[in-house]
Amino acid sequence: MQRIVVDAMGGDHAPAAIVEGAAEASLAIPGAEIILVGDAVELGKLLPRVRHDGARVRVHHAPSLIEMDEKPAEALAAKPDASIAVAAELVAAGEGDALVSAGNTGAAVLAVARRWKLIPGVRRAALASVYPTELRRGDKDDPFSLLLDCGATLDATAEDLVTFAIMGSAYAKMISKNRRPRVALLSNGTEAGKGPAAVVRAHELLLEATELNFIGNVEGLDIPRGVADVVVCSGFVGNVVLKMLEGVSETILRLGRYAHKQNLTWRIGLAALKPALEQLKSVTDWEQYGGAPLLGLDHLFIKAHGRSSARAITNAVKVASKALSGDLCGTIATGMRDFADRAAKADIRAPGDPDGKVEAPT
Repeated sequence: MQRIVVDAMGGDHAPAAIVEGAAEASLAIPGAEIILVGDAVELGKLLPRVRHDGARVRVHHAPSLIEMDEKPAEALAAKPDASIAVAAELVAAGEGDALVSAGNTGAAVLAVARRWKLIPGVRRAALASVYPTELRRGDKDDPFSLLLDCGATLDATAEDLVTFAIMGSAYAKMISKNRRPRVALLSNGTEAGKGPAAVVRAHELLLEATELNFIGNVEGLDIPRGVADVVVCSGFVGNVVLKMLEGVSETILRLGRYAHKQNLTWRIGLAALKPALEQLKSVTDWEQYGGAPLLGLDHLFIKAHGRSSARAITNAVKVASKALSGDLCGTIATGMRDFADRAAKADIRAPGDPDGKVEAPT
């Protein structure tokens, strides 16, 4: 049976929404045990109020929590018994198989990075994120693409970028049921020689030493179009892109509200567009995707959005279950071995620095 550990105290709507979402997951996923980590007294009051499978949900006590605005390293040092630290340790100790948290991203990434090991061949982990696109993909007609890294490795080498491509492709295959994801490097031009030295070299490596469906470089304008299913970049660039996409989305919503208030003609036009806008909202609803993974470690971590509702938490647990069923970490390990073999045959240096570190996302 899968054992999925859930940080019950992390998130803007914790612990109530987290407990409700985990409870629903216990009914929806027959082969999983849900371990809620947090204040046992508080969780003990919430759990009886929601429908759940009592045989497959249990509480593991953690007396403190890390707030969303706390500095990750300082908070973890001051609160070793915080829910995210205890949850990460449970998985490291073999008492859980995967971890889900909607809490402080930096603290969560540091907590797992300090307790778990990197997959052999992986020098740096990558935090992936999904974003809505114009094009759809895979058997599920999925409207989301994957962007990585989004902040775990701020300054990536060429070998890191190749590793991110391997990991992102494996995740897209498994979660979106996309048999051959289109992988691209984010650069300032589509030509092979465009971009920083690391991007140019990564382009060569992806062509020479992998069998990925690598389509070359894409530019920023290609991201929302969905030209690629997996877009690879350094954590610094990815974090900037992700926040820009979030900002554009929020600005469009505010402009729509402004237009609705200011002019009768605009209100009539928006009313006519309402069915299409509702369909667009449904298609691009990030809560259906649950969360995004931290890839490269020997256990699975799904980072849910800080504003996650119960529905988003349920779906994050489902994503974790699906990735466990497909042995995502094992698939990534196989991909890294294949890359190392191909690189060796072509006399190309492959990644594998055992001292690789994970940085706190910004």
